[in-house]
Amino acid sequence: MNPHFLNKRLSHQLGFAGLIPFALMLLGVWLADPSWLSVFVRAQLAYGIVILSFLGGIHWGAAMLCAELSVADTKKALLWSVTPSLIAWSATLFGGYGFAVLIAGFIAAWRVDLRLFQRYAMPVWLGSLRTKLTITVVLMLSATVIGTHLRG
Repeated sequence: MNPHFLNKRLSHQLGFAGLIPFALMLLGVWLADPSWLSVFVRAQLAYGIVILSFLGGIHWGAAMLCAELSVADTKKALLWSVTPSLIAWSATLFGGYGFAVLIAGFIAAWRVDLRLFQRYAMPVWLGSLRTKLTITVVLMLSATVIGTHLRG
């Protein structure tokens, strides 16, 4: 682990701050005038794509920096590192099912993260943080879909 790592608290603060745009777009879907619905839905989808892509980058960096990884684990990490961005991009191809693709992508990224974080010797609390963030994101994306169908 990086000896200059700031702290667990800052990581949590930044992780949860990353949920703010999800929450704001969700509120827009449920509370704004229905004529604005498509704007909030597109913005929610776009932000989900950005964040899912970001999650892959963690593995690219870890593969580059973790000297203890085997050759096989390094290949797995590098291959996985580009997968979330491909899943996220594919969400743009499925029209109304884009949110389902994103939700599946977030769940897949979380499952892979929990396995690979151990190999990178990441702190144990990072898995707990990822679990909380993933549950929250999946619930907010789901609530966006529900709100869109009820209000659209």
